[in-house]
Amino acid sequence: MIHANNTFVIEELIIALEPVIRRIIREELNDAIEKQTDIFHIKPDTPLYDDMIKIKERKDNDQLEFMTHEEAWGD
Repeated sequence: MIHANNTFVIEELIIALEPVIRRIIREELNDAIEKQTDIFHIKPDTPLYDDMIKIKERKDNDQLEFMTHEEAWGD
């Protein structure tokens, strides 16, 4: 019985911590990229580069749309 209760508490803890961890990682990545702009190198003649340009243009025009975790992964 104690094992089942511990499992339940751990699962609740994971559910509660996931959004916090995601936010912290996002903030730290943004901070690192702003301080060190040469971290990522994408070749201009690649599809990924083209996609990143399109995303930046949409961001500049306030046209980004975001999905929730559940919408993206179906959890």
